[in-house]
Amino acid sequence: MSDFPGERRQFSRAKIDLPVEVQQGGSVWHQRLIDISVAGISTDQPDVWDAQYNEPFTLIIDAGRYGILELHAYLQHVEAGRLGFAVQHVDSKNVDPLRALLSEHVSDPLALEADIDKLDKT
Repeated sequence: MSDFPGERRQFSRAKIDLPVEVQQGGSVWHQRLIDISVAGISTDQPDVWDAQYNEPFTLIIDAGRYGILELHAYLQHVEAGRLGFAVQHVDSKNVDPLRALLSEHVSDPLALEADIDKLDKT
């Protein structure tokens, strides 16, 4: 499921190449999405990366016909030229667009619905 040894994913992930704007305070980095789940996002790492690792990020994803997703996350790891973020909360206005985007890219729609159900409990 993952290209990184030792990773234990709890949610279905989809590899999707989309633009992501990563914001923290007054800083903005323009990156590319590598993969996404209801609880996590991986992006490429920009050449200049001077973020505060213990502070929250806002990730703005242009999901095309599904609109703009705005997710709040914390950085979990930096490795092999990529950044891994844990999504802390998906608000109600982002759940349906996220579901629609992921449903086109995951192989198991039942697993995706179970993932969405887990969101309601967190």
